[in-house]
Amino acid sequence: MQLRVITPTAVCFDQKVNRLVAEAPDGFFGILPNHIDFVTQLMPGVLIYEPEDDGADHFLAINSGTLVKCGDDVRGAVRGAIEGDDLNRLRERVDTEFRWQDEDERDARSALTRLEATMVRRFRDLEMAGR
Repeated sequence: MQLRVITPTAVCFDQKVNRLVAEAPDGFFGILPNHIDFVTQLMPGVLIYEPEDDGADHFLAINSGTLVKCGDDVRGAVRGAIEGDDLNRLRERVDTEFRWQDEDERDARSALTRLEATMVRRFRDLEMAGR
């Protein structure tokens, strides 16, 4: 199967895999070749995959998203992803990088809220000036 994981800014993983384990809202699931096609939401957590050329488990931390399995293609669209082979190191990187992303998103939402409030005030001022 060809597993491709994308974020809003990049393709962060694109490799052939023998199997995949992930978590959806209703629990963990596994995908092997010839698995039925489906779409599911992904929970924040760790995707476990086995590369086609390697029998060992590898890990990809994700920050929620959607997974689509269609034929031999498995596509994940996620907010953030970090690849690693050591779960302890991966956890440290996730704590740092995902927290940073959350702070940036919070700042962007705050700026948007201020912009919307300013627009509403300006429209109100224009309406009052027109009377």
